[in-house]
Amino acid sequence: MPSSLPFSNPHDETFRALEAVKRASSAVMDVYGGEISSHSKDDNSPITKADLQSNEIIKQILAPSGYHILSEEDTDDISRLEEEKIWIVDPLDGTSDFVNKTGEFTIMIALVHNRIPILGVISRPTTNTIFLAQKNSGAFKLEDGKWSRLQVSKINDLKQCKAVGSRFHLTEQEKEFFKKLGVASFESRGSSLKVAEICQGLADLYLTTSNKIKQWDTCASHCLIIESGGKITDMKGEPVQYNTEILNHENGLIVTNGLVHEEIIRRYIS
Repeated sequence: MPSSLPFSNPHDETFRALEAVKRASSAVMDVYGGEISSHSKDDNSPITKADLQSNEIIKQILAPSGYHILSEEDTDDISRLEEEKIWIVDPLDGTSDFVNKTGEFTIMIALVHNRIPILGVISRPTTNTIFLAQKNSGAFKLEDGKWSRLQVSKINDLKQCKAVGSRFHLTEQEKEFFKKLGVASFESRGSSLKVAEICQGLADLYLTTSNKIKQWDTCASHCLIIESGGKITDMKGEPVQYNTEILNHENGLIVTNGLVHEEIIRRYIS
């Protein structure tokens, strides 16, 4: 990983998060290269050796910061509600993609200050790609040793929009709504790569009406989409906040290039 970053004012926590995803990615790929076994958690979602190893590596590297760490793989300690800053971590986002070897899984780390993400780092281990955003500093992708700035598309007509959605969790209601919107195309993507594509201008919108999405599924992506010029809200158009008592996004989620955001919400609530 280059010693230089694509902006001039990196936080100490930015270097820490980058180191954490780098080391966690290596451990995850070691598991990915072999035979993968998984078992179900209490909520019936899968978990593997890679989830647990990644979690331990990330916590070890982030711990010296002194900030509380909220991770998908740990029991929630609500004392975090008293903290101004906390880490929110998904050690392996897209475990189903990992188990099915689609290659579309990620590692996500975010730093939240007063309910708002101020740092987001996402690693895609199978392509050795890292996405990075820091509040008021922009969003970037590291690929082949080079940083490039991320920018959402300029498409403002839904009929020209490329939509992305979940591979494993797309509901019939969501399928029908995409048809109602009349988007130009729809493709399934795993994990946080849906939002990453919007940040790169490769897609224009993602939405879910589910109330099962949790804060570690979105927090790093939230910072990326804002810093690349896009928009994220719940399906009612309300702001999305973090380090709240309820971890689920109870009113779903919509992520867009910003230009088609209000029109989608208007059609949804009408």
